[in-house]
Amino acid sequence: MVMKDNPKKGLKSLTDLQSNTVCVVGPSRRQNELMTSYLENKMEAKCLAGNAGYCIPPKDNREEPDKRLILWDCQGKGKQNFLDEFDSNGNEELSQDLAAFFNVSPNLGIEEEAVDRGARGLFYESDSLDHLPKGIRAIFKGELWLSRQVMSKCVLQKRLFVAPRSKKVSDILSKREVEILSLLTVGATNQEIADNLSISPCTVKSHLYKIFSKIGVPNRLQAVLWAGKNM
Repeated sequence: MVMKDNPKKGLKSLTDLQSNTVCVVGPSRRQNELMTSYLENKMEAKCLAGNAGYCIPPKDNREEPDKRLILWDCQGKGKQNFLDEFDSNGNEELSQDLAAFFNVSPNLGIEEEAVDRGARGLFYESDSLDHLPKGIRAIFKGELWLSRQVMSKCVLQKRLFVAPRSKKVSDILSKREVEILSLLTVGATNQEIADNLSISPCTVKSHLYKIFSKIGVPNRLQAVLWAGKNM
């Protein structure tokens, strides 16, 4: 996968997830509940099961979580049926929430469309169950849980089919910001960028915030796609 927890640094403390929420949604409430139970046993994030039919649990404004991840079950769905389901139920939620897909069939061919719709991660049917909590932790840390192959394909597709903008990247970003964005496009984590450039992870986070602001994107995924169009 592209962005995992750095084994040298160890996993992020589980207590850091207590203010975050995972919502499991899919065609079967029973399956949603089983997955929710598994995740609750593996991590300390609050986990909720949606009703059948991809019904997303409403937010409790009295206890607003720092972040909420909507985990979408792709099992038994054809590509177009699932995308239609996601478009009708998920797009409005994505303006405020994170999203990732699990039980993805390798033959579904959903990767590019999922990334275009803002998905932060893909978990395949063949993945071991322990990939889920690891990937969820990475996503809550602001990383992506996508294979290098998927990321490369998405970036190349953007380069092929989107006309480059007339304004030069050097007119928008500093030399150091270009270096950091370039490392981001190949799946480097904040720690890996810091190690590569001999700067602190906090400095990397500060640079990323400025980069997102300058190019008008909200997150790492959109920054990578922007780089595919413009670099």
